[in-house]
Amino acid sequence: MGKLAVRALRAVLVVVLAGTVFVQALMVWVLVSGSDPEDGSLALTPLRVITILGMMSGQVALVSVWRLVTMVRRGTVFSHAAFRYVDAVIGAIVAAALLWFAVTVLNAPGQRADPGVTVIMGGIGVAILGVALIVLVLRMLLAQAVARDVEAAQMQAELDEVI
Repeated sequence: MGKLAVRALRAVLVVVLAGTVFVQALMVWVLVSGSDPEDGSLALTPLRVITILGMMSGQVALVSVWRLVTMVRRGTVFSHAAFRYVDAVIGAIVAAALLWFAVTVLNAPGQRADPGVTVIMGGIGVAILGVALIVLVLRMLLAQAVARDVEAAQMQAELDEVI
């Protein structure tokens, strides 16, 4: 991975992380202070809590990707240590999907006249779970690469002993 790509990705991660922390702080302030600017037609407190939790899951994924990029830069990504960060990304994506399903359930009663919106929202939740499955497949590829790397190191050690 090139230095420019690493720097660009890190810049994006920092901007997104800072933005989510800022928005979370504002949302927590609105919840704590009780200064709700809405008209009250829809109970927004559960949606705000879900949004705060959703941003937290995104932040977990961002930090995990940062750590993985660091491992790539150091050349240590093909190790067992990388699995904890990949697992954290998978967990964060699954958490985001579950939170999206919660939003869908909260939104569903207001969509009785047009249930297609609820179906579309459910489909989006399934698509988010699909992203988690893609990352899981990539984790399996990483596991194969780590196993091959360990096997190659063992063969090299045996060859060194023979020579």
